[in-house]
Amino acid sequence: MATTSSVRRRLATLDSRAVALFLGLELLGVAGYYLLGPADIEQPRYALYPWIWINLGLLAVWRTDPLPASGRARLLAGALAGGYVLLLAWLAGLVALDGHSHGLSGFVVTMSAPGWGPRVSYVAGGFHVSVIPYLTVGYLALGYLLYAAVLRARALSLAGLLGVGSCLSCAFPVILGGVGAALSPAVASVAIDLSTAAFVVTVGLLWRAT
Repeated sequence: MATTSSVRRRLATLDSRAVALFLGLELLGVAGYYLLGPADIEQPRYALYPWIWINLGLLAVWRTDPLPASGRARLLAGALAGGYVLLLAWLAGLVALDGHSHGLSGFVVTMSAPGWGPRVSYVAGGFHVSVIPYLTVGYLALGYLLYAAVLRARALSLAGLLGVGSCLSCAFPVILGGVGAALSPAVASVAIDLSTAAFVVTVGLLWRAT
């Protein structure tokens, strides 16, 4: 009969193999896209950033087990986490009521580099919702971590504020407001760098809080 330690070793080996396979498939997908397709890598880090969001988000969710709680506590944590994800999605433009559908209606699929795409959008009237792989996985992971952290009730305020910062690329126009168009190119050139750094910090804080 297998001991507890031997079962844990087998599970750890299985986990390691699954992670290695997943990372290998990611590498093949990215390499195939740029080697076989027409796109060129002008900034290699932009090909890697989406996978930082995806892999770190999935790892954090995989390794996080929310504490047992009452139904009321789970409902409260779920409502806070859901609102948090919706706020991030709104700031990122994944969900919007803008009235600028340009005559489009229904589903629209746009191909892009792995992690950045494929982008799937649904447009109906003045409403649209979009799925960008790395943002969707990243924000859902933050929501799950916030859910677990609320149940643990520790270090939520700082982590929540930094989580909004993980959408710096779209939050900057709101924060800067009327600073002027002169700063826009400079801000845009570093927005994804800063937002990725903020995402990593936020995952770390929320993960620790769970």
